[in-house]
Amino acid sequence: MDHPYPSSPFSRFARWTARTAGHPTVFLVAVLIILGWAFTGPLFGFGDTWQLVINTGTTIITFLMVFLIQNTQNRDSAVVQLKLDELIRTAEGAHNALLDLEELTEHDYDLLRARYQTLARGAREDLKRGLVDTGTSDTQSA
Repeated sequence: MDHPYPSSPFSRFARWTARTAGHPTVFLVAVLIILGWAFTGPLFGFGDTWQLVINTGTTIITFLMVFLIQNTQNRDSAVVQLKLDELIRTAEGAHNALLDLEELTEHDYDLLRARYQTLARGAREDLKRGLVDTGTSDTQSA
């Protein structure tokens, strides 16, 4: 199976960074850095250079983290999509036409969504009448 980043060094680095950056210890280190910076303010007279240090550091880190986080989110999203596709594929009565919804045009997506909203409204009405809303009573194919 082709993957856009099949175990590239960047992908491995992005996953490692995401796991590391999300660790409580890293948060504590960040807080300590900010406190250290704040406490050095009087030593540097709260000057422009003192402010520039934290502004530049946080800007660079934020800029780089955006790309690492996006890489990780893209990968996680693709993995979840594959898992959902597998559940649809193996579920009895499921519509295999739903396997690649992410490839639909906005118009096709809107039509399909409207169809499922109609099914949901009908199921809620059935529940109010004491009927069940499980199974595959949908007689039309997706």
